[in-house]
Amino acid sequence: MNFYKIARPLLFRLDAERAHHLTLSGLRIAQRLGITSFLRPNVRQEPVTVMGLNFPNRVGLAAGLDKSGNCIAGFGSMGFGFVEVGTITPRAQDGNPKPRLFRVREHEAIINRMGFNNPGIESALDNIQKSRKGFDGILGINIGKNKSTPNENALDDYLHCFRKSYDHADYIAVNVSSPNTSGLRELQTPKFARELLSPLMDEKEKLKEDTGKNVPVAVKIDPDMGDDQIKDLSDLFIELQIDAIIATNTTISRKNISDHLLSDEKGGLSGSPLNARSNEVIAKLHTELKDKVPIIGVGGINSKKDAEEKLSAGASLIQVYTGLIYQGPALIKQLTKIDD
Repeated sequence: MNFYKIARPLLFRLDAERAHHLTLSGLRIAQRLGITSFLRPNVRQEPVTVMGLNFPNRVGLAAGLDKSGNCIAGFGSMGFGFVEVGTITPRAQDGNPKPRLFRVREHEAIINRMGFNNPGIESALDNIQKSRKGFDGILGINIGKNKSTPNENALDDYLHCFRKSYDHADYIAVNVSSPNTSGLRELQTPKFARELLSPLMDEKEKLKEDTGKNVPVAVKIDPDMGDDQIKDLSDLFIELQIDAIIATNTTISRKNISDHLLSDEKGGLSGSPLNARSNEVIAKLHTELKDKVPIIGVGGINSKKDAEEKLSAGASLIQVYTGLIYQGPALIKQLTKIDD
């Protein structure tokens, strides 16, 4: 029985953020009771090695759904080969004022302007330690800066979260591309990116030597930059030996939903309207990176066909977010058959 087909109409009658919290609360309860096995579809596991890590399958949960790291084993029970939690900042913050999450149903899309609402790195790591039990996939921790931290001090925030996360993560994702923290995307300009990423990669080498553990670093970029910026960043990623690129974050473009009543809502747009642009960015990155840096493809994956397009464009792994909200765990089963 597809439980999500029954639950979705009820959830979609609620405010989007309330439905989100209700779903996570239910997943946490099931996780604590040890009954998440009923969620597990018949997922085929075909391991793949990326960033030196052995992923049970290519399909992952994108950052944003489990911001606090409370439901790792629960999401793992759905069949994900990897789960990325966050974005997590040094200090707890409430995020932007509500309402800040909107369903664009006609386009199978979501607009969010959450603003890195999270409990802070210390509390999040406590959650992660508890909720990871029973999860045998790969865990990514997505880190960012606090809203109150100016860009000139952003490195301090990222270094703090990086050091704290290192022992707990299989890989660390550096989020410099959310449109919902003012000025954050400026950190993607080649100048700021070098000043941020070079010290982080140096810190990685120090921690690797101290701990004997190698934790790969991925950088999440936005879909709204031009080809010249993508090329410049690709050159930098190769130079600094970044371990992976996550392409892409949400978009501020409303070109594909311009006819919708919600098109004027501020925030990042995810889901089907982002699919084509995400593929374009992945293809451009793939050309510029020359197979020296793997790509994790995310943005508008709602079907096996969408996943195959991401892989054809040059992605080695894929992540879903909005597709899971609209289709439920059955989507993961479908996506793990992308090599059929």
